[in-house]
Amino acid sequence: MSGSRIDALLSEMTLAEKIGQLNMLAAGFSVTGPIIGGDATGAVREGRAGSLLNVFGPSSVRDIQRVAIEESRLKIPLILGFDVVHGHRTVFPVPLGEAAAFDPALWEATARASAREAAADGVALTFAPMLDVSRDPRWGRVVEGPGEDPFVHALFGAAKVRGFQGDALDDPSTVAATVKHFVGYGAAAAGRDYASTDMSERTLRETYLPPFQAAIAAGCAAVMPAFSDLSGVPMTANGPLLTSWLRREAGFEGVVISDYNAVAELVAHGVATDLAEAAALALRAGVDVDMMSGAYERGLPDALSRGLVTLAEIETSVRRVLQLKERLGLFDDPMRGLRDQGAAPLLAEHRPLAREAARRSAVLLSNRNDILPIAANPLRIAMVGPLGDAPTDMMGSWSGAGEARDSVTFLRGLREARPDCDIGYARGVGVDEAEEGGPDAALELARAADLVILAIGEARDMSGEAASRTGLDLPGDQANFARAVLALGRPTVVVLSSGRPLAVPWLFERADAVLATWFLGSEAGHALADLLTGRAAPSGRLPLTWPRSVGQVPIFFGERPSGRPASDGHYTSKYIDLPTTPLFAFGHGLTYGHVRYASLSVEPSRPRRDDAISVSVELANEGVHAAEETVFLFVRKPVSRVARPLLELKGFLRMGLEPGERARGVLTLPVSALAFPGPDLTSSVEPGDYEILVGPSADRTRLLRQVVHIEEGGA
Repeated sequence: MSGSRIDALLSEMTLAEKIGQLNMLAAGFSVTGPIIGGDATGAVREGRAGSLLNVFGPSSVRDIQRVAIEESRLKIPLILGFDVVHGHRTVFPVPLGEAAAFDPALWEATARASAREAAADGVALTFAPMLDVSRDPRWGRVVEGPGEDPFVHALFGAAKVRGFQGDALDDPSTVAATVKHFVGYGAAAAGRDYASTDMSERTLRETYLPPFQAAIAAGCAAVMPAFSDLSGVPMTANGPLLTSWLRREAGFEGVVISDYNAVAELVAHGVATDLAEAAALALRAGVDVDMMSGAYERGLPDALSRGLVTLAEIETSVRRVLQLKERLGLFDDPMRGLRDQGAAPLLAEHRPLAREAARRSAVLLSNRNDILPIAANPLRIAMVGPLGDAPTDMMGSWSGAGEARDSVTFLRGLREARPDCDIGYARGVGVDEAEEGGPDAALELARAADLVILAIGEARDMSGEAASRTGLDLPGDQANFARAVLALGRPTVVVLSSGRPLAVPWLFERADAVLATWFLGSEAGHALADLLTGRAAPSGRLPLTWPRSVGQVPIFFGERPSGRPASDGHYTSKYIDLPTTPLFAFGHGLTYGHVRYASLSVEPSRPRRDDAISVSVELANEGVHAAEETVFLFVRKPVSRVARPLLELKGFLRMGLEPGERARGVLTLPVSALAFPGPDLTSSVEPGDYEILVGPSADRTRLLRQVVHIEEGGA
């Protein structure tokens, strides 16, 4: 459909039909908000809905799309959206877990597979990726994003957009990506979902906006504003950011879709007195589509008659929606991508990728005396704990159309991998409730075992939306159960499932090994078995800082220096009851090899602004197992016009090393990547000294360091 045909269609529409194109309804499959979706057929037939969410599958999609193209007056097809966050039918690791792989190619591949499955089920738009930088693990939605660092977020977001959208949106195997939640949502006060956020313009521009800029540059089709307000202005009504920054400064040309019921919630925010004012505020700020609040349908006619909006403003948003439908190819093929059997034929094809992603997402946090990988000889293994055989929990939150029956549990995976071992299982305790019969059977099983696998952590619904926690401990009675198991003195490996770091330092002190598995998805059990048995080596690295205590939160490696840094002195920036350092630094993660950083070379030592700095590091694997090391490149400017963070991530490199192998890895750092906003918030590269730091994590004691001097600054 050409622009002239969109003009012609607009000229035929009644006001109700124009507003209908801006109205997104839920059809009642897996509703995510306070309003229960129902039968949207009547609204579609009457032209009062331009898009639906939570409709998928051949039969349902054909039925509702036929109503739109055969029974409505203008026969405009629907956009069907669904939360394809980390998989559709095949469930991949949760985003926080997958970020631990530090591999944009993997991130793109899993999004591509997810898009293929979703498109085969008739889905045309996903509400992902989530790019909310978060440094507070109390916030439940930390599980949906790639952690604490804006550089990682930018790479993750661009990779996911490329994976979801492919080379062209009219390819019927793609889906449109909706980047969310714009912006600052991850900084919610007290880690409480939907709470207010407040930050400086510098923090906004340095930390929270760059991931969205990267996703826009990658061509994302849609953006979703956050539920929350930013410094008193709800994002759904934030014209300076939704229009001035997003559209003008960042160059976004797509569709802005509100979050669930968010337009009507402007009344609760206290910036609108009724739905007409709420609708006008959102539309004039730049929100094109009202998801499920009804504010546009019920409020825009009144707002128009009261002079709060103009017909031209309504038509601008309608045009954007129609242009997205055109880009998706819906006017030519309203059933785009839909298969008679839906996504089912793709499941077997995508399982190997799900297994690989799960293997590479797990992070080996500790491995005392190299207890892992487990011995090759037959063993009596006791798997105990509530998450050892929990297929639903393997999927994590926002598991799309995934089915628990398709999940491989830890118990099943290990039994299939080691049929020579006697592997018994007992829950012992529930995730957050007492287990009938108590822990006695589990403790007896563990007491008689050669090796204990203790599978504990959070249930999947303990993280995600509306799942903030005040503590970071093990829920329920799991801590007492774990202490009882560890007190038996048997060799014990802890498999820790969660959607956030859990501050349980005593567990790491007493367990022989701890593997953070997050929620690994459909192939969780096979992936765990691969890692435990040594068929694959752990390679995941923490995408966020792991605190010792909830009292350290928020904690992150990019802090600015203090005038009184922590020391033994009394009047310094410290706690009196705990160190300021984390339990595990950003980037921490062990392998089965033993990698030593041998040397660092940085050239040229006095680069100019158009140069690229070559950073090379030599590694040696001095262990008896192969290793895959992730090398992190940080920078710091010790003296500048604006105090800079102690560390800024600028690159990373994955290197595979066989036992005894030495190898050199090279990273390229453009001098332009050293730019930062100055006192006037204009970004440039300041002349002067810059530290180049390379190592396995953000632990400064483990970083190699050299200094370069920038001769000439500039943008």
